[in-house]
Amino acid sequence: MTETFTPPEESAPIIELRGCSRGFGAMQVLRDISLNVYRGETLVLIGESGCGKSVTTKLLANLLEPSSGEVFWNSQPVSQMSAEQMRRDRLKLGYLFQGGAMFDSLSVYENVVFGLRENRKMSEADMREIAFTRLREVGLPASAAQKFPSELSGGMRKRAALARALAMSPEIIIYDEPTTGLDPIMSDVINELILQARSARPVTSIVVTHDMTTVKRVATRVVMLFPLARLPQNESQIIFEGTADQAFNHPDERVHDFVHGISGKRLQELFAA
Repeated sequence: MTETFTPPEESAPIIELRGCSRGFGAMQVLRDISLNVYRGETLVLIGESGCGKSVTTKLLANLLEPSSGEVFWNSQPVSQMSAEQMRRDRLKLGYLFQGGAMFDSLSVYENVVFGLRENRKMSEADMREIAFTRLREVGLPASAAQKFPSELSGGMRKRAALARALAMSPEIIIYDEPTTGLDPIMSDVINELILQARSARPVTSIVVTHDMTTVKRVATRVVMLFPLARLPQNESQIIFEGTADQAFNHPDERVHDFVHGISGKRLQELFAA
């Protein structure tokens, strides 16, 4: 198990969701969520499909606005930021999407330097040095730079997408299902790269996953969300917050069954529906 994270006393969160709700049409996904993210931690979000994990990360990254509540970056309400300040702060955030979300029409090299070319005043030589350094850091050969995403395996695409995120030297990286669709060996490689990214630079990591091996390997803090449709009216949607060890030994049947992969009561609910 990885080490746990304890924020310093009086440490202000780098990102905060305060009483945030979010719906899509008539369907409400999140209700009154409050969550802090602290500098230097690796926060792992877990929970059943449809519980709102990805929506939560998009609120944290300000890719979605809450229906109610407020998002704070470095103690400042996002809703009060100017467009220029928002643009600058977004450059401090890297996002590794579930499918990689690379530009299919661009080479791996052009994908990696895309953010640099659009947002930094740098020479081609400097961008090239950064790109090949990041590709090397994620274990890709220099020859991969001239390939297109369609020519790469799933694991190579994930690593190339991580190189693109790291190229911007982000303060925060969000990993959305980083090991989904990968074999156990490549999943372990991705987990190790998450750890290496954290140890090599002062980065805060937010990981969304169903992979309990990832939880054990990388989490310094675990938060579990529960689907709103099956939640008692007055109960928080965050049903667990703590370490990986605590999650695997938690008395709440919903937490225990999820992390151990036991269908249990949920199977009964599905057949009774």
